[in-house]
Amino acid sequence: MDYSVVVVFLMVVLFGSYFQSVTGFAMGMIIVSVLGGLRILEIPLLTAVISLLTILNVLLALRGQYYLIDKQLFFWLGLGQVPAIFVGLSLMNWLDANSRWVLEVCLGLFITFGSLSMVLKPEPNDKRSGPIVTWVFGSFGGLVGGMFSASGPVLGWFGYRQPLAMEVIRSTLLACFILTTTTRTILVGIEGDLSRTVILFVLIGLPAVVLGTWLGRRFQPRLSENNLKRSAFGLLLVIGIWITAGAALRGIV
Repeated sequence: MDYSVVVVFLMVVLFGSYFQSVTGFAMGMIIVSVLGGLRILEIPLLTAVISLLTILNVLLALRGQYYLIDKQLFFWLGLGQVPAIFVGLSLMNWLDANSRWVLEVCLGLFITFGSLSMVLKPEPNDKRSGPIVTWVFGSFGGLVGGMFSASGPVLGWFGYRQPLAMEVIRSTLLACFILTTTTRTILVGIEGDLSRTVILFVLIGLPAVVLGTWLGRRFQPRLSENNLKRSAFGLLLVIGIWITAGAALRGIV
């Protein structure tokens, strides 16, 4: 195994774990953006690794804070997520086998628009969204979670529009992510795609997840949360545009 790949992988996982423990989302998007953009790992392999690492991150980040989860919001988001995860995972596998450049374009567009949604701070609604609207956003989150193991841009944007305390939103989003990643991992395992390579990268990444999550809980960033998000997602926006343009050119040529 190339040691430079391992070093880059660990650095990205460390930052993604730290960021998610501070804000409540985006670990998956950060990892898939950087490592997928650099083409260090293939998207199906990368997303399988992200799912398993996210489960550990969320369990550590939520420790002692389960009581903060908003059960109503979690229920309706989850009701939309679970069936859509299967659709997203099936779509990713089909595109990877039949039209890989289209899959990379989808990844680039997802990162681009997801980053824009995170850079632009959503204003909270005057009242909570109804069950149907929440279910629809849960379905969108499940779809991209199934494809890229990163439902943060959809669920994060929607969650932060709810008139709830920040701690409640953060804990509820983390609970939704563990639902997405656990369901996705079970489906990947049923399909026989939890390979030795997936397990190896998960084992390599575990210490970085533990350290990043601990740092996020223990040491808050000096930047405000808004400035931290704008800085990180501003960089991801550039990566998303780069991935989209490169994949589109390969498809045309």
